[in-house]
Amino acid sequence: MDILKKEMKNHLIKVIIPFWEKLCDEDYGGFYGYMDFDQSIDKKYEKGCILNSRILWFFSNAYETLDDSEVNRDELKKMADHAYEFLVKDCLDKDNGGVFWSLNYDGTEKDTTKHTYNQAFAIYALSSYYRISNNEQSIKIAYDLYNIIENKCRDIDGYLEAFDKEFNLIENDKLSENGVMAYRTMNTLLHVYEAYTEFYIVTKDEKVKDKLKWIMDLIEAKIYNGDLKRQEVFFDKDYNSLIDLHSYGHDIETAWLVDKGAEAVGDGYVEKMNEITSRLVEKVYEVAYTNNSLSNECEKGKVDTYRVWWVQAEAVVGFANEYIKTGNEKYKQAAYSIWGFIKEYLVDKRNNSEWFWLTDENGKPYENKPLVEPWKCPYHNGRMCMEIIKRI
Repeated sequence: MDILKKEMKNHLIKVIIPFWEKLCDEDYGGFYGYMDFDQSIDKKYEKGCILNSRILWFFSNAYETLDDSEVNRDELKKMADHAYEFLVKDCLDKDNGGVFWSLNYDGTEKDTTKHTYNQAFAIYALSSYYRISNNEQSIKIAYDLYNIIENKCRDIDGYLEAFDKEFNLIENDKLSENGVMAYRTMNTLLHVYEAYTEFYIVTKDEKVKDKLKWIMDLIEAKIYNGDLKRQEVFFDKDYNSLIDLHSYGHDIETAWLVDKGAEAVGDGYVEKMNEITSRLVEKVYEVAYTNNSLSNECEKGKVDTYRVWWVQAEAVVGFANEYIKTGNEKYKQAAYSIWGFIKEYLVDKRNNSEWFWLTDENGKPYENKPLVEPWKCPYHNGRMCMEIIKRI
């Protein structure tokens, strides 16, 4: 897989990093929040706090992953510092605690919703930034957000979703889709787990380790459907599934993220979770891997054949992880072939661009989707490159 590693490193250095560096807003802080399909930047578009947390995570990890001989790491650190300063100055609610959903272009409050998902991504980013900076303020803020999640964003049975500015529970319209309004979601739980994994790796805090174990136990007991070899996605308060939905991208992402967290935790959780994560990968390979790429999801038996940028990125990592874990050559081949699809169809070959949002199953891009917006970020594809670089 050395060729894959070489190509990923080149793509990260030559395509993804330069694209996001040019979106740095030197006037108002953070990074511009929108670029349309025609590569026009809207400098007055709202700035999603999730987008900016993910950018902080991205530049912090790129700094850590790459060598001085390969890239200007001082510039990567500068970008991470810039993202961190924006998060601290504008994304945090100084009065009530927590991270806002979004800001206006000038850093003033726009959407003051507090979502558990959003708090988690800030922890994820701050933990990574702390690892490259040793900035004690960053890890203190991460602890503050961790305590907010544990004290204000959950009940005895698990994590809740959306809150107003003062942390009163509200409807979860931010992470509810497919015609349902979910009380709990697999997606939020997964990214709390992801954030806590990064947080635990840098702090070695035993109470965070215990939370990771608790989440893995919950995934086994309530989220994973052993009969269907998939995760359920949207739930009511008591973890009853609200819809027949198989999210291929989330399942392949969950597989490698759970493996990573289980390895960090130890205590028998690698063996405990391996069976679940391998079954998730096996099922996705069986039902979603076609045309050298991954379909998006299947709702009530109907497959959505869109090729979404983040689903393909997670599939490369998920299949590569399973190959490294098991030695099964079919997963190595799947990782290579999906990367081939990405290079051919998802990477925008126009100058100074990055990836399209999605294509059809034959690789034709949809021109009504932007290149940058609050959910379109360097987190999935940048992380794909860095995970492959680190693993091989």
